Amino acid sequence: MKTNKIILLLCFIMHFQVFSQTVSSLNAIDNQIWIPFTNAFETYDYKIFANIHSNDLIRINADGKRIQNKEAYIKNYEERWKSHNAEQTISFRFFERLNNEDSASERGVYKLTINSNTAQEQSYYGQFHVILRKEKDIWKILIDYDSSEKNTVDVSTYNKAFAIDDYSRY
Repeated sequence: MKTNKIILLLCFIMHFQVFSQTVSSLNAIDNQIWIPFTNAFETYDYKIFANIHSNDLIRINADGKRIQNKEAYIKNYEERWKSHNAEQTISFRFFERLNNEDSASERGVYKLTINSNTAQEQSYYGQFHVILRKEKDIWKILIDYDSSEKNTVDVSTYNKAFAIDDYSRY
């Protein structure tokens, strides 16, 4: 009986330790990837945006049938954001978040809103799948794939996904 209690206690401790490491990793990913990503979009700062991506980035835009490296991808944002004339924000919800100590896979839906809270407000949705890796103890986006799934991703898809900080879902 005593042996069973010890085994049960060890299983509980191991489960808690794995869960807390995952939460710790998710929190680090949020702080090193998703918060700066949002900040870059809201401030039109391509340098912040460049900093969250690995130099080995592979960027896939399925709708545009385009694959880019980091240099081309960031250059596109640098040019696009030079002449911004509307406020924008981006938010993320997730279907899946998997990670270990040095790599992660995250799938979800983004919502890009332009001219928020105005008569000209428009929102655009897409699904994404990113592969992250730690580089010098900092999370970076290594592979970034997104698609509107032939314009089928919408607010209902977005709302079905889980909040970024709903760690119990992952």
